[in-house]
Amino acid sequence: MTTNILNLPENEYLLPGNRACAGCSVGIAFRHVTKALEGKAVLVVPASCFTVLCGMYPTSSVTLPVMNCAFPSTAASASGIAAALKKQGRTDITVVAVAGDGGTADIGIQALSGAAERNADILFICYDNEAYMNTGTQRSGLTPMGAYTTTTPSVGKLQFPKDIPAIMEAHGVSYIATASPGYPGDLYDKVYKARFMKGTRYIQINAPCPAGWGYPASDTVKMARKAVETGAFILFEIEGGHYRLTGHSLRLAGGKDRRPIAEYLSEQARYSRTDDDTIAMVQRRVDERWHAALKRHYSEKVEEDV
Repeated sequence: MTTNILNLPENEYLLPGNRACAGCSVGIAFRHVTKALEGKAVLVVPASCFTVLCGMYPTSSVTLPVMNCAFPSTAASASGIAAALKKQGRTDITVVAVAGDGGTADIGIQALSGAAERNADILFICYDNEAYMNTGTQRSGLTPMGAYTTTTPSVGKLQFPKDIPAIMEAHGVSYIATASPGYPGDLYDKVYKARFMKGTRYIQINAPCPAGWGYPASDTVKMARKAVETGAFILFEIEGGHYRLTGHSLRLAGGKDRRPIAEYLSEQARYSRTDDDTIAMVQRRVDERWHAALKRHYSEKVEEDV
């Protein structure tokens, strides 16, 4: 049964009162992540917006143990903690590395790749707010084409973002998924599933940022949903090498119309100077990725049915 807001656990592990920005999607996402972990986890966090949300010792807005580490070393630090817990026989504790797109796709990718190659027993969660938001909205490897940042001020970013789930799949890890704070049931189910697996698991969460993207703080959930409704962000999971669409992306695959990407971009100030040709390129890229996802979903589903 798919989890929804009516059957989510009532226990809370993310406390009210923190230093996150108004409308921050990271708090929304990790409220449900921690529910799925049921308090049985250690969080490993580099310099990031999540560090700001958690707070620093001796105060914290999270009831779970949190270890702050150097920016490049999240997966390495998590691997060490996992090894220590294994030595102690603490198989009931999940080690969860939590990093932004900079700490995952750029500064942290060497440690993440190393952990995946060793198949370290960790769950790595990337919350992707598509720039270095904690340090002033600088461009990252996951910033979308056409988006303006403080380090791409004239024409916006010229490149498409890295495909980190594909990079992780190339490592042969046991579980890969994408999730959104706009669809908390789907997010909860994926974290809950990954929690009981072994080896390296990777989940990438779309994390809209009102301050960095330039939209009203009250519209965060709306923005997260539009990312999925347009196909800009696709909900899927890869388990044991088998790919399937999930949640609202699965409903779109069933015939529901996707919204045009311009409808999503027009509500973000970071695209206010993006020209029509670039928006058309982004739409073509979204269409290509969506059709590839559909093809893979249905081809693997046919194989399962056979």
